[in-house]
Amino acid sequence: PIAPGTAGSIVALFAGAALMRLHPLALPAAAALACVAGFAAIPRAVPDPDADPGWVVIDEAAGQWLAMVTLGAVTLTGLALAFTLFRLLDILKPGPIGWADRQHGPFGIMMDDIIAGGLVAVAIYAVRLAWPGLLA
Repeated sequence: PIAPGTAGSIVALFAGAALMRLHPLALPAAAALACVAGFAAIPRAVPDPDADPGWVVIDEAAGQWLAMVTLGAVTLTGLALAFTLFRLLDILKPGPIGWADRQHGPFGIMMDDIIAGGLVAVAIYAVRLAWPGLLA
């Protein structure tokens, strides 16, 4: 009941770390599946197109997992960076994230987190290119 987006992101972070240790493709596959499942399930679970109830956190899972796909390895620094950047973008909603959040229905619920996660993944990739050992 308190900070459901943050709670959902924390659970997704630990689940994503476990998926990364299982197989290199497990996390990207889970992220894609969460995106598809969210778009499919939200219309049935949330009939009001203007609602974004706190108990719906599949969008946080999808976004957090997307944010992690370019980490390369499970490290405390990398996980902290992916979590912190994702939550900051999800809370502040700059630019296209805010635009997506203002849309109705499953698109609005899912896309703000998908865009935020994608932007974090790009940022993490850029950090890994600029400072190869930082997140290793």
